[in-house]
Formats: sequence, C-alpha cells, structure tokens
Amino acid sequence: MMKLNNLTKKIACLSILFLATAVQAGTVTVSNYPLALLSNAVTEGDTPAQVLLSAGDVGHHGSLSPSGVKLIKDSQFVVWFGQELEQNLVSQLNLAPNAISLYRFKAFHRLPLRELDGTPRPNTFDPHIWLDPNNAKAIVRALAVIHTHANPTKKELYHANAKKFAERMDKAVLDMANQKTMSYWAYHDSYQYLENFVKIRFAGGLTPDHHLSPKASQIRHLTTTRPSTHMCLLSQGNVSAGIINKLGNTSVLVAQEDMSDGKDFVAVWQKLAQDVNRCVGR
Repeated sequence: MMKLNNLTKKIACLSILFLATAVQAGTVTVSNYPLALLSNAVTEGDTPAQVLLSAGDVGHHGSLSPSGVKLIKDSQFVVWFGQELEQNLVSQLNLAPNAISLYRFKAFHRLPLRELDGTPRPNTFDPHIWLDPNNAKAIVRALAVIHTHANPTKKELYHANAKKFAERMDKAVLDMANQKTMSYWAYHDSYQYLENFVKIRFAGGLTPDHHLSPKASQIRHLTTTRPSTHMCLLSQGNVSAGIINKLGNTSVLVAQEDMSDGKDFVAVWQKLAQDVNRCVGR
C-alpha cells in the first residue's frame, strides 16, 4: 500500500494553522476535472469540493479567473497536482499556504515522459498519474484525509466512500485481466499509465504535443514499422482524414485522458479501457 504519512502530517499542520485564520472553515477546492471526479467519490452523499478549472482544461493553458483567485483565498485547502501539469496555476498556488500539491509526495507510481518511439526521457515525469488505478486509489485516500480535516464530523462517510471506490476500481481492473496485449499508436503520448492494466503496448506517437501537427517523416516511420496490419490510434481530439489515409488501415479512438467525458471516475476509466481494448483488437 502506498504510504501517505508525509501527506497526512502536512494536512494536520495546515489544519492547525487555519484554525487561527479567517478563512472559510470546511471549504475544500480542487484544481481540475480528474481531481474533482476523485474528490466527488470521497464526498458522495455530502457537499462536493469546489473546482478551479473547467472540464477539458487540466491546467496546460489559459489563466485563472478573478473568482478562482478569490476561491483559493477563501478555501481551507486547495488540492492540485502540481506545476508539472497545471502551469496556469503556479503563480497562485506554488507558494499558497493552504495549497497541497500531490506531486510533491512520493505516494504515487510515476513514469518518465517518452520519445515518439517509446524511449524513456531521463529525468522527466509524465504527469497523467490518475490513469493508473493504484494511483487513483491513493489519491482518493489522500483526499479522504483532507476532507476529514476540513469537516471532521464526516470522517466515517469519507473513509467508507474511499473504501468503496477502491473496491469498484479493483473490479474494473479485474475485468480487463484476461485480455491479450496488443500494440497501439498515440497522436500524443498521454496514456502510458493505462498500459499495464488495459493490456496495450505503445508502438509510437505522431507528435510530442497534441497542439502540433505531426511531421511527414514521423508518419512514414510509423507506417514502415507498424507491428500489425491494423492499428489503433488514441487521440485527444479528432484526426484529419489526410493523416488517417497516410497511416492506412487505422482506427481512431478519441480518448480524453482528463476524464472530461463522464461524471464518475470508475465508470469513465472502465469505459475508456473497454473502448481502447475494442479499438486495438479490431
């Protein structure tokens, strides 16, 4: 089980600090949509946390609204992933005394970023940790602690919800256990935390950033090194017909790594896993 002792200690210290301040007691705010889904799993049956960013914006781009800035100041705790993912929140949260960055704790499984051919990039960190079911469970446990410090009378509810979430997540993973491992392509490499659980193997990416168009040389490389006749291409958005035609015999699955196409984390994860498996197995 992943250790959350350091995180728990920091939350306890923050709780003591905020008892002596004028912030609104009991208010927990989370940064983005995947974190909101995990927080909602904890607070089911109670008031959900506030959310800084809208669905579809995990924090790569844009700026925080004035109301968001005020929400940060009025919250007892503000939970975010960290600057590696949410660059547009750094100026407001990096030094905020009530902010908790999950990336600062060694409680989660981490993978490095990869080159387009799948080679790990030294001293890097792929920030999409929530796609790993074990990480998701650890985040929910941490959020249960945070929500409990904000609203101690709801401790039993929060921890019971965290246990229920873990059981549902484990069942979703178990449902994928007997699948055959198949290769896939990604328009932009954002899905590696899924691979061991969904039984897929990365065979190359088209572009290092989903906002950049792929180079013709990379398209040629993928088509000449394809591991199977039919390939599945995972993408965060629609892919042009021209690119698909150049890749040849390729199915495209639009898969939102920020979970913004659903309202229940486990259900969204399970649907994503099933959709990916169907796509690679065609």
